[in-house]
Amino acid sequence: MNNLTIAARNKLFHLFYANILRPIYFRRDPEEVHNTMTRVGEFLGRFAITRKITSLSFSFTHPTLEQNLLGIYFPNPVGLAAGFDKDALLTDILPCVGFGFAEVGSITGEPCPGNPKPRLWRLKESRALVVYYGLKNEGCEKIADRLRSKKFKIPLGTSIAKTNSPVTVETEAGINDYLRAFCQLVDIGDYFTINISCPNAFGGEPFTEPDRLDRLLSAIDAISTKKPIFLKMSPDLSEKQIDAILQVCENHRIHGFICGNLTKKRGAPKIYDKMVPEKGGLSGKPTEELSNAQIRFIYRKTGAKYIIIGCGGIFSAADAYTKIKAGASLLQLITGMIFEGPQLIGEINRGLVQFLKRDGFHNIREARGTEK
Repeated sequence: MNNLTIAARNKLFHLFYANILRPIYFRRDPEEVHNTMTRVGEFLGRFAITRKITSLSFSFTHPTLEQNLLGIYFPNPVGLAAGFDKDALLTDILPCVGFGFAEVGSITGEPCPGNPKPRLWRLKESRALVVYYGLKNEGCEKIADRLRSKKFKIPLGTSIAKTNSPVTVETEAGINDYLRAFCQLVDIGDYFTINISCPNAFGGEPFTEPDRLDRLLSAIDAISTKKPIFLKMSPDLSEKQIDAILQVCENHRIHGFICGNLTKKRGAPKIYDKMVPEKGGLSGKPTEELSNAQIRFIYRKTGAKYIIIGCGGIFSAADAYTKIKAGASLLQLITGMIFEGPQLIGEINRGLVQFLKRDGFHNIREARGTEK
């Protein structure tokens, strides 16, 4: 399809989603909607014909967006963030929606039912979600068994976190829980993410503390794997805290950072709703400036040493391009897709090509960190 046809297709799907589907979905409980869409995605991924129809409806490809990073080929820079496909049920359909890579989980050592309901809310005015799932997932063994025999059409990341349980609060127990999941998934997928930033679990975020992080990464270093390893950061960290984490990572097998996770700050920019639940972390637009600032800081401190994945508040190609120019090589989203519709992935990629051409870049790699 040519560019005008794709633009018209995306516009049509956006109008349909914004005027028909979203009003229906937003009247229902958000967790119920998420579970329903997961079942729909599973069904669409089972059959060649439904995968083909989905691809024709949403995908967009262009050589300007292709990158080889850390030995992995990414057909485009827009990925699905961890937290949507918690149990790795959607790996067959996600390439057809247009994603250039996907991250499943977070996956924990033990099965985890998550926090009590309700645990997911929409902030419509703020274009945000409040998330209090608490790392709900089926556990590393069951998920590894599901994935072990599968082939993936796009790069797959496996996000690892410690089980949300009082049993894992003590440092050594927490490290052992990470290691259990790491070992189960060591030969599955293309890269690891070590999630040290879930705001909704027992014990808080202990591994953002340098000494504990050093112990965790030392234990992971002892496990043989060729997969690159990313560290998922909280957007609420100060520059001093980020600096300390960077110093620890210099001595370990860390290849990049995801900037970042949910924010706990109720005073973050772009929160417009009057009623915000007290528990849980915020996604979407309230995280955008926090994410961008973290990307800029890490890129200015480290240059091209690490691959940065920008995550937080991406609702358009312009939002995505801002993160690329700030220093990100790749992008992740969830909330933008929920508010804008699944055609957003292809529309972001189409828009990125236009921005790159406008600015004289031949490949998206050239735009990284060019912000003035």
